[in-house]
Amino acid sequence: MKMKVVTFGEVLLRFSKRDDYRLTQGAQMEAHFGGSEANAAVSLAMLGNEVRYVSRLPETAMGKACEQRLREMGLNTRFINWGGPRIGTYFFEQAASLRPSRVVYDRKDSAFYNLHPGMIPWRDVFRGADVFHCSGITCALSQSATDATFEAVRTADEMGLVIACDINNRKNLWNYGAKAADVLSQLMHYSDIVFGDAGEWELVSGLPRIPFEATSSDYHIDVEAYTAMFRKIADRFPRCRKFIMGLRNEVSSNHHLLSGVLFDGEKLYTTRVYDINPVIDPMGVGDAYLAAYLHAHLVRRDDDQRCLDFSLAASTLKSTISGDFNLSTEEEIEALMNS
Repeated sequence: MKMKVVTFGEVLLRFSKRDDYRLTQGAQMEAHFGGSEANAAVSLAMLGNEVRYVSRLPETAMGKACEQRLREMGLNTRFINWGGPRIGTYFFEQAASLRPSRVVYDRKDSAFYNLHPGMIPWRDVFRGADVFHCSGITCALSQSATDATFEAVRTADEMGLVIACDINNRKNLWNYGAKAADVLSQLMHYSDIVFGDAGEWELVSGLPRIPFEATSSDYHIDVEAYTAMFRKIADRFPRCRKFIMGLRNEVSSNHHLLSGVLFDGEKLYTTRVYDINPVIDPMGVGDAYLAAYLHAHLVRRDDDQRCLDFSLAASTLKSTISGDFNLSTEEEIEALMNS
């Protein structure tokens, strides 16, 4: 069953060194197009959905190369707005042993940074669509990008779309004066489905995170603690029907344990713990998680347990794939989920 999805966000050009080099070492870099919302869009397209990707790109060789890559991945790029000086970039330093990964953004004054309300014909974009997926990252960039995001969300709400929000807090991007917790909470008030990691849920709820300290796949989730926490969160966001939290414990740079929980307003669902060693690339794991949930939610609307299991399996497979995009098929995800 196909779902018609609209995703919205900035596409970035990612630069990274090879062989665990630091950004200050070596002379060569690899380049990949990516970015949270684009990652989710590609995952949804890989699962067979019709995806309209909305962004703003410069009308330059790099902007055209980016659009070509998105179209190669099966995305409808008809509603990309063209303008602005350049594409946003980020530099990624891979973690190694006990050294954590590092991300350096260069997004100020990019084409998307200067997006403002009125540039995107949202009613045309949303016509015939089922779901609108957005992310807190767009609200971290600039006031004008925040205003454009809320223009989109309000239009999607008026037109009756399901709204899915990835909290996606990037604390080093909030430089224009707004408070992340305030803006992200406003975005969540419009959302039917919300995804975030433990730290992001802590930020928007003010409730202390519950430790996830798994060191093996035998770890047991504290169901009572998560249930109590999400009951309080649900009281604050009455529109939301599905609250999803991705859980990750990084034992070392290439040894991660992943799990997750889902709260439907009444019941908490848990799933298995995947012990991933080695991790090939940690970027885009959360994006793969949410995208897989949206796909499974349409196919198995009344089976929250299988939706959560499918989501975790998808994000686990993304940990084994280089680059930002999850290139796993539905059959591969199902095979891991059922193993």
